[in-house]
Amino acid sequence: MEEEKHYPAVGSEKAGYLFEFRPDGVYFTVYPTTGSSILYELSDMRQILADYGVDDYDILTLAKTVRKADGVPVKLSSRVVSSDGIASEAEVNNKAILPTHDAAEEYAGIDVDVSRDKITATIRFDLKKGTRCPTADMVRQALKEKGVVYGIDEAAIAKGVQSFDSFVAARGVAPVNGADAHIEKKYDISHKGRPRIIESDRVDYKDMNLFVLAKAGQLLAERIPQTHGQEGKDVFGFPVPARNGKPIPLTVGKNAEIREENKIYALIDGQIVEDGKRIGIDPHLSISGSVGVGTGNIDFVGSVQVSGNIDAGFIVKATGDIEVSGFVSGADVEGRNVFISGGITGQGRGKITAKEDVRAAFAENALVEAGRDIYIADAVLHSTIKAGKKVVVEDRRGLITGGYIAAGEEIRAKVVGNQAFVVTKLVVGVNPALSQRYQQACREYKEDKQRLSQITQMLNTFSKIDTSRLPENRIAQIAALTRSQFPLAGKIKREEKLIEELQEELGKMEDGKIRVADIIYPGVSVSVNSIKRSFQTEARGCTLTVQDDEVTIGPY
Repeated sequence: MEEEKHYPAVGSEKAGYLFEFRPDGVYFTVYPTTGSSILYELSDMRQILADYGVDDYDILTLAKTVRKADGVPVKLSSRVVSSDGIASEAEVNNKAILPTHDAAEEYAGIDVDVSRDKITATIRFDLKKGTRCPTADMVRQALKEKGVVYGIDEAAIAKGVQSFDSFVAARGVAPVNGADAHIEKKYDISHKGRPRIIESDRVDYKDMNLFVLAKAGQLLAERIPQTHGQEGKDVFGFPVPARNGKPIPLTVGKNAEIREENKIYALIDGQIVEDGKRIGIDPHLSISGSVGVGTGNIDFVGSVQVSGNIDAGFIVKATGDIEVSGFVSGADVEGRNVFISGGITGQGRGKITAKEDVRAAFAENALVEAGRDIYIADAVLHSTIKAGKKVVVEDRRGLITGGYIAAGEEIRAKVVGNQAFVVTKLVVGVNPALSQRYQQACREYKEDKQRLSQITQMLNTFSKIDTSRLPENRIAQIAALTRSQFPLAGKIKREEKLIEELQEELGKMEDGKIRVADIIYPGVSVSVNSIKRSFQTEARGCTLTVQDDEVTIGPY
C-alpha cells in the first residue's frame, strides 16, 4: 500500500495565523489578538503561499480574512497541493517572517470620486493594484492631485485608512436656495360651509357659517417677500451659486386695495371672496320675501340671501354664496355655495348648481350638481344628484330612494331604495363634472385637429399654384386661412395640456366607497370605481368598496 502523504501546517494559534494544506484545498485562519494592530503584513502571508506553490487564490479574500481575525478557517484555494517540492515544515517554520517585497508595490490604488454637484469627494481603494492599505499622506496626495482643496476631513481620513471601505474625505458647503414669496392670509375659510355644532354633538343645519365676513379697513392678506439664496463652496474651493426665491404678484379684487406695498385691506364691509389669485370683498344682497314676480330674476355679483322662497321658473344667480330660508320649487339657482333651509322640489324643471357645496333639507324630483359636496338632511327622492366629492344623506331619515346619485369619492346614507324595490342607482369613483369636462375637451380637441388638418391641406394646395392670378377675394381667403392656423395650433396645444391635467385628476379617483348605516333594499344597483353590482337581497350596515376588481361588502 502506498504510504499516506503528510501535508504540514504553517503557523499556530500562538503565532496568530495558521495555514493548513488539506487534501481538499488550502485553509487560512487568523486568530483574534489583544492588540489593535496586525503583527505581520499581507506580503508575508502571500510569500508563504508562494513557497508552497499556491498561486490560484483570491487576494481580496486573503486581505479580508486578515482584517477580520475571527479564528474561523477560510478556504483560499481548492487546489490540492502535492507534498513533492514543498519545503519541509522545519524549513518553513524556521523562516523569518519578514517582508520580501517592496512595501510601495503592495499598496492599494486610490481613486478619488467627486460627486456630480462637486460637494463631496469619496475615496475608494483599488485592490487590483495592491492589498496594503494606503497611508493618510497618500490619501492627501491623491486629493491634491485631483484638485480637492476645500473641506478635507482629517478625522475621516485617519479612520478610513484603517480598512478598505470607501469613505468621504472632503465635503464642501451646499448652497441654500432662497424661499419663494407667498401670500399669508389673515382669515380662515376652512370652516366655511360647515354647520354649527350645538349641544350633544348635534349640528344646526340652519346655521351653516356660509359667509366669511370682513369690516372696512380690515387687513386681509400680506405678501411675505422672497429671500436671497446663500452660495456654497465645492471641494475644489470654487463658489456654488444659489437660486434666489421667486417673487409673486400681489393682486386685489373688487372693494380691496394694496397698502404699504405688501398688504391688502378691505374697503367696505362684506364677504371675503377669492377669485383665482385675487382677494376682494363682495357686498351682501338681502331679499326680504320670495323671489318671484315681485323681484324678477336675480343675477348678482356677490352673495345673496333670500328670506322666503324661490318660485318656479325664476333664476337666482350669484358669484358668491346663496342662502334661501324657504323652498326652491322648479327654479334655477347657481352660486358658489347654495343653502336651502326648506328643501328642493324640482317639479320636472329647474336645477341647483354650486361651485362648492349644496345643503338642503330634502330633494324631490330635483336636479342638483356641486363641484365639491352635497348634504341633504332628510331624504333624496327620485332625483339626480351629482357631486365632485361627497353626497351625504345621514340626518333624520337619511333616505335615498329612486333616481341617480353620483359622487367622486363617497356616498353616505342610512337607507337606500325601499320595500317596493324601486330602481335606485349609485355611482362613486368618478367625478361627474370632471368626466364631463374631459369628454368635452376631447371632442373640441378632435374637432380642432381636423380643422387644422383641413387648413394645412388647403394651404399646401394653394402653394402649388400662382396666387398672383387669383381674384382678390380668393387671395384674401388664403391670407385669412394662413393667419387662422397659428392661433388654432396654440389652442390645440392648450387643449392637449388640459386633457393631460384632467386625465391625471381622473386617475387619482380610485378609492370610491358607499356607506349605508341601516339597509340597502333589492333593486339598488351600484358602480364603484366603474365596477358594477346589483342587489337582489337586502344588505345591512355595510360599506361598499372595490377589492380584486369586484364590489365587496364590508362592515359599516
